[in-house]
Amino acid sequence: MTATAFELGLNSFGEVATDGDRLLSDAETVRLIVEEAKLAETLGLDVFSVGEHYRRGNNDSATPVLLAAIATATERIRLGTSVTVLSTNDPVRLYHEFSTLDAVSNGRAQLTLGRASATDSFPLFGYDLANYEELFEEKLELFMRLQRGETVPWSGKFRPPLVEQRLHPRMPTGGIPTWIGVGGSPNSAVRAAHYGLPLMMAIIGGRPQRFAGLVELYHRSLEQFGHPRQPVGLHSLGLIADTDEEAAETWWRYWQPRVIQLAEERGFYAPTRERYEAEIDTGALFVGSPETVARNIATMARDLHLSRFDLKYDLLNLPREARARSIELLGREVAPRVKELFAKEPTHV
Repeated sequence: MTATAFELGLNSFGEVATDGDRLLSDAETVRLIVEEAKLAETLGLDVFSVGEHYRRGNNDSATPVLLAAIATATERIRLGTSVTVLSTNDPVRLYHEFSTLDAVSNGRAQLTLGRASATDSFPLFGYDLANYEELFEEKLELFMRLQRGETVPWSGKFRPPLVEQRLHPRMPTGGIPTWIGVGGSPNSAVRAAHYGLPLMMAIIGGRPQRFAGLVELYHRSLEQFGHPRQPVGLHSLGLIADTDEEAAETWWRYWQPRVIQLAEERGFYAPTRERYEAEIDTGALFVGSPETVARNIATMARDLHLSRFDLKYDLLNLPREARARSIELLGREVAPRVKELFAKEPTHV
């Protein structure tokens, strides 16, 4: 991989921000995300992606609408998702939404599809968690057939049959760039390889290098399925500030209560300051000064043969000034520094 081939992006989960002592409204946060995407474009970042969640504090439940608003406010930056919960979306509706987004944005749309780690959408849309695996398998098959222009009719277990028809507006030939998001499951990596799709790893804790075996499995599987080499990306959380100390203190203030909440919901460890600092030093939190974050990104790119890194920059109640500063530093200082590090010691994908 050359320095020019490596992509840097931003991920938002639509998390409510603060402005001084005031909590922004949901509507204000939605408009803030559009402004942050515009800022990302001016700084030369490659991709801006929005997630899909259905709980208080997150405002990314209508991702295609939000991305369309961003599309009309920008000209170059590519627009994607991080992650679209395919299991509880209808593939036909999803095709229409993203073929329209691709048209509005003049070919800048892309998708990351996943099964969901947060399962709020299942009861909301009337799906049974017992069908977690089957839903994703069937809907991915249909969505890829629609993207790649294969003829319908189609019938399956979880939606009404389709008669032979073409969907409009059409996607470009072959569809739009579509990644498979994985949280560590070998089956997910093999599934991505089966369809010849790029792999996006979501790593939110622990040493990212433990995913090296997953990347190797993915590359072997691509070869066995007869597909060419595909990009591998990494999605992780973090904050960039002028100094390591400022970044660590700011992120801890807002990350700790969030992880306490998630620990209670999902049964994993509650955060301690010692574990937090270990996550910054050797784990999956990209928190620090531009130099620190750039070196960590370059290290992960080499160790995991990455083509792309996406920083999940927003966090519940994080001040809008800290969010903006993180975006500015990622574009102005981290991106050129990563390219310098690659130029000194190139990596290969």
